[in-house]
Amino acid sequence: MVYLVDASVYIFRAWFSIPDSMRDPAGNPVNALYGFARFLAELMERAAPAEIGVAYDESLTTSFRNEIYPLYKANREKAPPELLQQMKRCREFSEALGCATFASPVWEADDIIGTLAARTDGPVTVVTSDKDLTQLVGPADRWWNYASGRVLDRSGVFDHLGVWPEQVADMLALAGDAVDNIPGVRGIGIKTACALLQHFGSLDEIYARLDEVPWLKLRGAATITRKLEAGRAEALLARRLTTIERAADIGAYDLAWRGIDRPALDAVCRDAGFSDRLRDTILALDG
Repeated sequence: MVYLVDASVYIFRAWFSIPDSMRDPAGNPVNALYGFARFLAELMERAAPAEIGVAYDESLTTSFRNEIYPLYKANREKAPPELLQQMKRCREFSEALGCATFASPVWEADDIIGTLAARTDGPVTVVTSDKDLTQLVGPADRWWNYASGRVLDRSGVFDHLGVWPEQVADMLALAGDAVDNIPGVRGIGIKTACALLQHFGSLDEIYARLDEVPWLKLRGAATITRKLEAGRAEALLARRLTTIERAADIGAYDLAWRGIDRPALDAVCRDAGFSDRLRDTILALDG
């Protein structure tokens, strides 16, 4: 089993849940680094992965999606310098822990994970809380929200979201995704989007058979048809934004766990002011 970790969601979780009064010897906050380090070390201990990749979001305003749609994620506040500085240290930590580490100014973490999953022969576990990444779940794969303990296979994705993994991007294209500032089709919500996809299978089929929509057993089916007609361009644009890339140019890589780089890990922990107990707990992962 290959483990692919969406680092940013756990960094942000730590940033918001741990007080920034936690500081390094130089007075810089290390709350996000501390929380992420605890998470990743615990994950390594529990899963003991032979292969692991950790993907970071470096393309917060420079991804290819911003070129397609400049308002993509424009609703989000920029990460403060104190958090950006900790993200860099989180990358240093994951590298010191022996994990293959990825970031790109063009490709988001989702696209990196999608590409790694597509290039992997065996089953994959995607570690994240981001529902967008459920679209990567194949027959033998899993989506694992580590913080909540929720694990979803293909059937679990359907039970949880109301669509199959391969329909997730289309669902978000129809209903929009407020988190990423993707509008979708005006007046179409998640419930309606799921009902349409359960009947037609895909966004392309919905528009190819639009004349059938008024006859569906959906409240306001005729109105839904007009909304779909009016929002066709928006839906197709949104699908380009919601679909995770699986052929990103990320260069050569090796996902095999390399083992802990002890001098590098010592340096990260020392500079962050972490306790010897935490450092020793992490080092124990390497036997």
